[in-house]
Amino acid sequence: MLTAKQHELIRFIQQRLEDTGISPSFEEMKEALDLKSKSGVHRLISALEERGFIRRLPNRARALEVVKLPENAVMGSPAPVAANDAVSAAIPAKAVAPEPANDIINVPLHGRIAAGAPIEAIEGQSSMPVPAALLGPGEHYALEVSGDSMIEAGIFDGDFALVKRTDTARDGEIVVALVDNEEATLKYLRKDAGRVVLDPANGAYEAQVYEPHRVQVQGKLAGLLRRYH
Repeated sequence: MLTAKQHELIRFIQQRLEDTGISPSFEEMKEALDLKSKSGVHRLISALEERGFIRRLPNRARALEVVKLPENAVMGSPAPVAANDAVSAAIPAKAVAPEPANDIINVPLHGRIAAGAPIEAIEGQSSMPVPAALLGPGEHYALEVSGDSMIEAGIFDGDFALVKRTDTARDGEIVVALVDNEEATLKYLRKDAGRVVLDPANGAYEAQVYEPHRVQVQGKLAGLLRRYH
């Protein structure tokens, strides 16, 4: 069963594929469905994907394929809505090979951050383009990782950490922690006996233990970008 908004979105995607052969961007889908944010589009896309109505094409940013349409869906006609605000069943959709659609967000790039011993947090003026799919709601920034203390968490030297800006985090989350107002590091956050513990993900490093007033959470890890040379 699909909700009216899910039905409306899949019809919009299919219509755009038939008209142009290119799947719409998340911004276009947000405007077409009169949604307040792209996070609402993300939720609708995920729900349609889980139900097998659409699929994301691998290695192609923002490329969507309609696998099947809701029953009785006809392009150009109003979406049928049942009393419970849902539509049922599905029929195969005509396959259209879309080209990737651009939906990129430029986030601030704030220098390098230590994944070993803390280093000075560098406030840069540059930015980097990031696929919106890697970012959820909220304000984000990027940091280049320096060091190997988080390699067991899959975070390597030279990676770009995508960080959601926040001053709170739960135990076990990977955070950007500012120590003594001047040094930043990327670590697991843990609280123990009234102290703040920054745990590495590398057996060669020891945990860093601080009094709470010395540590400020500046964000938590939302994603990673990696360049291969």
